[in-house]
Amino acid sequence: MDTAGIPHPPRRIPLLGDLRGTNPRTPLQDSMRLGGALGPIYTRKFLNREIVFVSGADLVAELSDEKRFAKHVGLGIENLRGMGGDGLFTAYNSEPNWRRAHDILQPGFALGSMRQYHPTMVEVAKDLVERWDAAAGERPVDVPADMTRLTLETIGRTGFGYSFGSFESDRPHPFVSAMVGGLLYAQQLSFQLPLLGRLLNRKAARRNDADLAFMKQQVDEVIRIRREASDTSTRDLLGLMLNEVHPETGERLDPVNIRYQVITFLVAGHETTSGALSFALHYLSRSPEVMARAQAEVDAMWGEQDDPDPEFKDITKLRYVRRVLDEALRLWPTAPAYARVARQDTVLGGRYRMRQGDWVMVLIPLLHRLPEVWGADPEEFDPDRFAPGRAKQRPAHTYKPFGTGERACIGRQFAIHEATLVLALLLHRYDLVPDPDYRLRVTELLTIKPEGLTMRLRRRRPEDRGAARPAGEPEAEESAKCPVRH
Repeated sequence: MDTAGIPHPPRRIPLLGDLRGTNPRTPLQDSMRLGGALGPIYTRKFLNREIVFVSGADLVAELSDEKRFAKHVGLGIENLRGMGGDGLFTAYNSEPNWRRAHDILQPGFALGSMRQYHPTMVEVAKDLVERWDAAAGERPVDVPADMTRLTLETIGRTGFGYSFGSFESDRPHPFVSAMVGGLLYAQQLSFQLPLLGRLLNRKAARRNDADLAFMKQQVDEVIRIRREASDTSTRDLLGLMLNEVHPETGERLDPVNIRYQVITFLVAGHETTSGALSFALHYLSRSPEVMARAQAEVDAMWGEQDDPDPEFKDITKLRYVRRVLDEALRLWPTAPAYARVARQDTVLGGRYRMRQGDWVMVLIPLLHRLPEVWGADPEEFDPDRFAPGRAKQRPAHTYKPFGTGERACIGRQFAIHEATLVLALLLHRYDLVPDPDYRLRVTELLTIKPEGLTMRLRRRRPEDRGAARPAGEPEAEESAKCPVRH
């Protein structure tokens, strides 16, 4: 891409580029700070690689044109191919298994399938409630750790009929530990000096090889159990992959690709949702008025009963709780960036020439903080930004927590339903009490989540649940229904 005239950080160092001030553990937040100073398009140079970052509304709208641009698999995502291969998230556009798997798996996220998953989602959410009941009034809970338990267990049971026993131990499941190691290694590769860096990081590479081997072994065990059961149903994602053929070509997914798809769903299907729930709970605990409005909505739904059994249709009616989730995803979209590649020679923004194959990186948190789109104080947590009718007042393509185009998140409705259900049950049962000394810190492993977030819980009594539903709540706006990026 012709980067002449595009702003870049000052004091660029010969050979090293813009490595000054770069922290390999916080690349997103570093890029956000630079974008705030340099504007809607800028470049950063790392050694001989120059990356163009974009956050302007008009530019992102252009990049969302599927006729001109497509998903680009690069940087950290490309480094994950050892983990995800040609799975939905890490597949190159040219690889046939992407289309094959996408079309076979699409029914697994249709309305009928979502209704089928709902009872299991409720079951896992109640496992979390049981764990939190033991802590309520006694000790703080580790929010990100418990949200990870919840979402891993949910995708394991609903998608693959497999329980990880996530609530049976205070220690994270070994799959989570291996996954975190793999994500961290992939992120650090993006900032590694060529040749020399690889020589100095042989130990890290061996540890990563062991992590990936364990993940593959674990997934192979999940698949083996299903095959040995001679189960030919297509009731879940694994059943579709093992027993379904492509609706047009009649082709099946090969065993290696099935393994990659399972790993992809286990990682992307729980890591992003756990982060979204953690951010939402953080902001709820710090926003008493928002928490009270959300609790009034769930109280109106389930009344004074202490242990409700939510029906599928209940979750679609929790419109304010859904706004809370949407606003948390606005501030901290847990898959916070995506890359777009030019399908042919083009000009971006009427000014920046791109050759076929040139690509740019969209910084979603900056797009979600544009004052001209989101108001004078875009850092403020305000779920009413997603009140009915507000989306029509915003330019198109300015809310992108699930990516864009045909490679947008296939599991977005799954994640939204699960997260809304969990938030509602927790708000109905507890008052969230923040740690007064905590200040939000964001940890980055390609996905993001709050670091060190704990809070205390106060059990609500039946008499606390007497608030009426806010009047005049029409259907949730269409843009907020923007149905994990793959």
